[in-house]
Amino acid sequence: MTEIAPPRLEHVADLIVRVAPPIEIGRIAGNLRRMIPILEGEVTGPRLRGRVLPGGADYQTMRADGVTDLHARYVIETENRALIYVENSGIRSGPPELMERLRRGEPVDPALIYFRSTPRFETAAPEYEWMMRSLFLCTGARFPDHVELRFFHVL
Repeated sequence: MTEIAPPRLEHVADLIVRVAPPIEIGRIAGNLRRMIPILEGEVTGPRLRGRVLPGGADYQTMRADGVTDLHARYVIETENRALIYVENSGIRSGPPELMERLRRGEPVDPALIYFRSTPRFETAAPEYEWMMRSLFLCTGARFPDHVELRFFHVL
């Protein structure tokens, strides 16, 4: 049998996404449901450059076990005006006291929080169709008024 190559990661872009204060919908079956409106953002990187358009949101479930399930949906407009729809789902976890500080909108050292996601892309722009034929991983950091994301293409 031939050796199966382990995946490699190629850096695609970094995003700095400004967000509004969370809207807490309430506790449902012990979990806190929240929605965080996306205001705008910048996209810079070796394979993707542009901006995050206003109007997206991150729909979160803060589970009773301390893990936050993340489901963000937004649109990137590239430098050449192509539009890319993004669905980015993942998890964020850490010590309970730090997760509570994040919930309250307080600063927390990102190195102490596990924040990973798997973005998926849809676009009608031919030059970005490659993004619909591959998997991607993302690392992230949450700050009081913005989120920083780093996208990687899984090769």
